[in-house]
Amino acid sequence: MDWIMLTSISIICGEFISVQGHCNLIAREEERAMLPFCEDQGIALTPYSPLASGRLCRPAGETTKRLELDAYVRFKYDKSQDADAGIIERVKELAESKNVRMTEISLAWLLGKVTAPVMGVTKKSNIDGAVKAVELELTQEETDYLEELYVPHALAGVMAQNGKQKAGDVV
Repeated sequence: MDWIMLTSISIICGEFISVQGHCNLIAREEERAMLPFCEDQGIALTPYSPLASGRLCRPAGETTKRLELDAYVRFKYDKSQDADAGIIERVKELAESKNVRMTEISLAWLLGKVTAPVMGVTKKSNIDGAVKAVELELTQEETDYLEELYVPHALAGVMAQNGKQKAGDVV
């Protein structure tokens, strides 16, 4: 294993039961080591930022007050926004073809890989989209289509401090 980033670990009766890491369609570094490790060890993965702080909910380039004002969100995602734009476009295309929201596609993809995402919600429609995503199943072809353009990203913030990688570099 090249590196492991543990953001939050849940322990019951002395056993690891859950790991909370950063994972979504445009931040998939957990797939390299953490997802296989958790699967092998029977540990739940409950990732945070499943919608990339809203970037996976709307077309690339469309902005919100949060995207404009939240410096940490920009720190996590701005450096890779050109690489991520194609993935976000594919989420939009697939959502339109299935007549669902981009949120539902993004969460359905993630639910195919992890136990349950950790979400922050600010309105009822956020909850509605999450519930609908549970019922939405993507085909292998659709999953492959969403994943095809991904390139490894440099870790940001605390994640970059947990191993040999320096902030901004991809190991």
